[in-house]
Amino acid sequence: MTCGKILVFAKAPVPGQAKTRLIPTLGAEGAAELHALLLERTLNTVCSFSGQPVELWCTPDTKHDCFQNCVTKYPVMLRSQSGADLGARMFSALSSALANSPWTILVGCDCPDLDSRDISETIGLLEKGMDAVVGPAHDGGYYLLGLRKVTPALFADMPLGTDQVWSLTRNRLERLGWQYTTLRVQHDLDRPEDLRHFPGLLRELRTD
Repeated sequence: MTCGKILVFAKAPVPGQAKTRLIPTLGAEGAAELHALLLERTLNTVCSFSGQPVELWCTPDTKHDCFQNCVTKYPVMLRSQSGADLGARMFSALSSALANSPWTILVGCDCPDLDSRDISETIGLLEKGMDAVVGPAHDGGYYLLGLRKVTPALFADMPLGTDQVWSLTRNRLERLGWQYTTLRVQHDLDRPEDLRHFPGLLRELRTD
């Protein structure tokens, strides 16, 4: 297994700023606590791959106590996101990683069921020469993006956060002539109606 990089994108769990679409159901504090819990679950998953560096890309910066605590609990390097919008920030982070790695995997913290099988399968596909590996979400976005190369064309004017993201990304990959494949389709946790898919997670949140 070659040594690539795994990137985790995360917003600071500030009440009123994190998981805002869940605030009507969970309240500002509850939504922020859920976001912090999802970040922990994601780091537990991606840090289980010995030898694969993990970078936690933070916004607005790396100073929040949650991010600082992650450094003490997990073998991660903190990096600050930069760019005018999410697409630009993703391109910047992926470009940085691929400058000195043969492949990279980017995930957010919105997919509670992301597990080691998803990461392992992605690594295997990238190491076999696949240009891109995408984990589609039921809401029309994607929960994972693995790449061996990157171009601004994948992200420019992409309506991230909408149900068009995966279909537009697929079209762009095909126009680029890249070899790509997909993982299993999974549920993201972004909206109140998504909560029904994760009753165990809500119990865990209430216990904490």
